[in-house]
Amino acid sequence: MAVNPPLVVLLGATGFVGSAVLRELARRPLRIRALSRRPVPAPADARAQIEVRATDLTAPGAVAEAVAGADVVIHTVLHSAGTTTWRVEDGDTAAERVNVGLVRDLVEALRERRTAEGTPVRVLWAGAASQAGPLDKEVLDGTETDRPEGEYDRQKLAAEQLLLAADAEGVLRGAAIRLPTVFGYGPESTARDKGVVTLMVRRALSGESITMWHDGTVRRDLLYVEDVARAFAAAVDHPDVLAGRHWLLGTGRGEPLGEVFSTVAALVAEHTGKPPVPVVSVPPPAHAEAGDFRSVTIDASAFRTATGWRPETPLGEALRRTVAFCVSGGEEGLS
Repeated sequence: MAVNPPLVVLLGATGFVGSAVLRELARRPLRIRALSRRPVPAPADARAQIEVRATDLTAPGAVAEAVAGADVVIHTVLHSAGTTTWRVEDGDTAAERVNVGLVRDLVEALRERRTAEGTPVRVLWAGAASQAGPLDKEVLDGTETDRPEGEYDRQKLAAEQLLLAADAEGVLRGAAIRLPTVFGYGPESTARDKGVVTLMVRRALSGESITMWHDGTVRRDLLYVEDVARAFAAAVDHPDVLAGRHWLLGTGRGEPLGEVFSTVAALVAEHTGKPPVPVVSVPPPAHAEAGDFRSVTIDASAFRTATGWRPETPLGEALRRTVAFCVSGGEEGLS
């Protein structure tokens, strides 16, 4: 008798990270239920059996219905206040409902299922390396004591704590995967990158100066979105090894943003035939946070050892693909 392949439920399938995860998992012989507020385009060459559902996960009972029958749940949903940022204002209850409330709903839905069926569902949740808060060390390895300052990071940490408490209780088998600065486009991208790297690509294409809130020596661990998707696929293969804690993703290299932006300007100039736009320092805005001025590099050796994953795309190639996508007009129509 044929056995159905595992059912992976992907929450946030039209998001920047979620859409890349969908493309990666679609290459596998899985069943995938892809959920988001609007219908997600299923990859044309998918090996997986893909069920697309458009739903508001904040509606009562929506999360429980979404994860019914799941073997694995991948949660990549986050609240987005605008078209260019993930920042959250203090007291933003709409953001809290999405960033924390959906994890709370997921835990309660899986608690009922655990009672009824006795088998805990595997859950992979997308967090942020910035949850640790601004620290006096540049290299993060996951052993830090979390002291988040911004509201977004506080909400993400609260959601992670709910997930890991449920794992400890036996309600589910959960792992938090904290992401660094994720960026970029590939030829098949379907969701907008709201991050600073691609924002500066847009500025350069418009002939505007690339601006920094510092002198350009601040370093960031920049991870290409397709490598993030491969990391989630690796995590699907190792759920029990990862369960019960948070893990950091990164390249292990802190890239000086001044050099990154100069590379962006040069790549754009190759396409436009015009001189590279200037890269300049400007005064920071009032909403800037302490973490904006601190260098961050991620030691992801624990995750790499546990799963065998490693980033495959060099920074220069990832930037080149991103610029090419924007030049081709690929961002038109993305949301």
